[in-house]
Amino acid sequence: MGLGAFHRSHQAWYTQHASDAAEWGIASFTGRRPDAAEVLVAQDGLYTLVERSDAGDSFEVIGSIVEAVDGADVERFVELVSAPLTSLITLTITEAAYRLGADGKLDSQAPDVAADLALLAEGAGSVSGKPSTPLGRLVLALASRRDADAGPLAVVCCDNLSNNGTVARNAVVGMALAFDAGLAAWINASVSFVSTSVDRITPRTIEADIAAVAAACGYRDESPVVAEPFRDWVLSGDFPAGRPHWEDAGAIFVDEIEPYENRKLWLLNGAHSLLAYAGQLRGHKTVAEALADEGCRRAVEDFWNEAAANLHGDELRIPEYRAALLERFGNSRIAHHLAQIAMDGSTKLRMRAVPVLRAERAAGRRGEGAARMIAAWSAYTASATGLQDPRAADIAAANTLVGRARLEALLDLVDPELAADAGIVDLVEGLAETFAAAGNLS
Repeated sequence: MGLGAFHRSHQAWYTQHASDAAEWGIASFTGRRPDAAEVLVAQDGLYTLVERSDAGDSFEVIGSIVEAVDGADVERFVELVSAPLTSLITLTITEAAYRLGADGKLDSQAPDVAADLALLAEGAGSVSGKPSTPLGRLVLALASRRDADAGPLAVVCCDNLSNNGTVARNAVVGMALAFDAGLAAWINASVSFVSTSVDRITPRTIEADIAAVAAACGYRDESPVVAEPFRDWVLSGDFPAGRPHWEDAGAIFVDEIEPYENRKLWLLNGAHSLLAYAGQLRGHKTVAEALADEGCRRAVEDFWNEAAANLHGDELRIPEYRAALLERFGNSRIAHHLAQIAMDGSTKLRMRAVPVLRAERAAGRRGEGAARMIAAWSAYTASATGLQDPRAADIAAANTLVGRARLEALLDLVDPELAADAGIVDLVEGLAETFAAAGNLS
């Protein structure tokens, strides 16, 4: 689920490079729009992966996607999930698609979730329900697999959420419970939810990338994917129906995923969010531009120092990871746009800033680096146009307030406990004021 550029640069790449790749194929379903599927269907599922570094580009045709489907084709999705040969489902549906409330649980009152729940309950799991959300479609398909007695399978969450396998389980089971307790019990018994940490910078494809492939390869690819050379995949969980030999392509399987998740969520994704908000306030458009700004880089280093103080274990190799991130972020040929990273901030900050802030405060430290990320987001929401966020309407309402009331309303959307902590509000408020003058980071 999720036929986006990241899936095609990451899970599809690992599947193509598995030693048993010939035994596997991916049926990929789009999210909001059918465009990506339509283009890939015309190309027999083939596309070019461009690995881009300062040293130049390399090109590889990826063929592990054997079927590309419009996500709105619920019937085909249900048919495939119900097939005994289907062994696993990967999710790259974005953090916001799990519809988590500030309490970390499924927000059953979200309009699209409520509509799907009503549909599923009315249809008692029938295909005619046509849920619109990824969660609704997945629950419907799992109901069909149970009814077909097709056996267990794994759901592999590849979105940037802490303990993402558990998050996916809670969201799916929570939705199933709302209309069929028996289905929820079957999911708990028969579906393994695998947690992962995924890492590969993959910006949106632009027309210049299409032209570059045509010039270098001599063919027209309407849907290439550009990514950095670096890639990393850490997985933890069971695969009751089998899986490709991803480890032969470099994937790592561990018993405890949380340290690796936190390393990636805090150091890479956290820095990305900080650069996205502070960088745009200071007039920058890409990660590389923002990192070249001394003020932005200093803010990132300060945040990293706080995050690193709460990451433990020599196996994480934190100094080396930080050094590699600076090199990756500074790759000027990867145009990773800050506006893309800035989307869905109310959800992302819960995983990227809040845990570090809480850990620092619990240790008796200020947590200024993490608080600065939230302050930058607060200032960004006041100036951004066409804000893309699952809580966009609530953010707009908060921004009609003034002063401390506005800030408390925004913090409440991220984490109600933050909004109730006067010390944290004071800290964020002071930092937010520094952004009033063109993103001042001093």
